[in-house]
Amino acid sequence: MPAPERPGAVRLGLAENWRQFALLILVNAFVGGMVGLERTVVPLIGSEEFRIASTTLVTSFIVSFGVVKAFTNLVSGHFADVYGRKPLLVLGWLIGLPVPFMIGWGPSWGWIVAANALLGVSQGLAWSMTVIMKIDLVGPKSRGLAVGLNEFAGYVAVGVTAFVTGYIAQRHGLRPAPFYLGIGYAVLGLGLSVLLIRDTRHHVNLETAGHAVVAEPVRFWEVFRRTSFGDRNLFAASQAGLVNNLNDGMSWGIFPLFYAGFGLGIERIGILKAVYPVVWGGLQTITGPLSDRWGRKGLIVAGMWVQAVGLFPTAATRQFGWWLAASVLLGLGTAMVYPTLIASVSDASHPTWRARSLSVYRFWRDMGYAIGALAAGIITDLFGAPWAIGAVGMLTLASGAVVAFVMRDPTAP
Repeated sequence: MPAPERPGAVRLGLAENWRQFALLILVNAFVGGMVGLERTVVPLIGSEEFRIASTTLVTSFIVSFGVVKAFTNLVSGHFADVYGRKPLLVLGWLIGLPVPFMIGWGPSWGWIVAANALLGVSQGLAWSMTVIMKIDLVGPKSRGLAVGLNEFAGYVAVGVTAFVTGYIAQRHGLRPAPFYLGIGYAVLGLGLSVLLIRDTRHHVNLETAGHAVVAEPVRFWEVFRRTSFGDRNLFAASQAGLVNNLNDGMSWGIFPLFYAGFGLGIERIGILKAVYPVVWGGLQTITGPLSDRWGRKGLIVAGMWVQAVGLFPTAATRQFGWWLAASVLLGLGTAMVYPTLIASVSDASHPTWRARSLSVYRFWRDMGYAIGALAAGIITDLFGAPWAIGAVGMLTLASGAVVAFVMRDPTAP
């Protein structure tokens, strides 16, 4: 087990901290893989194995995941400031250990919903800590790059796992074979977090010591107010994050059922569900650093609108080729938005309350999973899936317009 970092040896920067940074990238790949387990297979388990006819009920597992993850995000930053980053990362993995067992062998749909509540807590702690720790390590000059690399690792793992679970399910059934992967992810992620990851609180102290001393709010509810609606940049980012994950929650729950309804097999559904997060994850290594150079606002606005353009042909067409192209557009738009939003929140937050501000932003962002899945399920049951997909596309267009009119970009050259 590595010795704790000595304060005198602490330096900020990616090159100076590349070993810990690389370890955190690997750990976050395992964190993302835990979500990827569900992208292709779990909605089909609800409809085909448990014979659930209601789309709203099938998407209930995403609602439980989104609500619990959002509230975990809300408190994770505060506890990270109080207890340190590493203890919460380890706790997140401990809570996630039962998840693949519960989904792979659970006797009723209630077990799936409960497993996703645990997964929400696990993700809210583990993913939050990996991104906060990377931001801590690199300092203010490379936040976009740090977030881009973190989200690259997580969402490429989501996509690859979505494809692999679809492939396994096509050959060995929906349960339990695909979830052996999750057991491996959880064991490896926990082991690395306990044995090799160091806390980053000394890096925060170093950055704070060099930061201008200003009268900034430090109470949690003041940070919540400011991040939610009190600061125009933080408000713009929070609403865009919510809508971004709203359309992701909709696609998670609705798309596998929508594609299956037109006779698409599990393996080809897995391809479509993999392309979106793989493009999203891979391109963040480009869009994150670009936001450091070009500024945040333009990438966010354009990314929201590209996502909307990707949703409309999904709703209007019935061919695999069009769905594949639409998945690429969704991935491209999300890659433009995802790391840039986190970096923009970091820009607008003082180091002494940045972790809490990021937690509030992630609360609103991940509440979008629940809102999107629930709203899309209800609209699908009432009017059909194309109406649900189109409605979310219109909302995504509107969210981009809010950013265009409200956000100011202090990083723009």
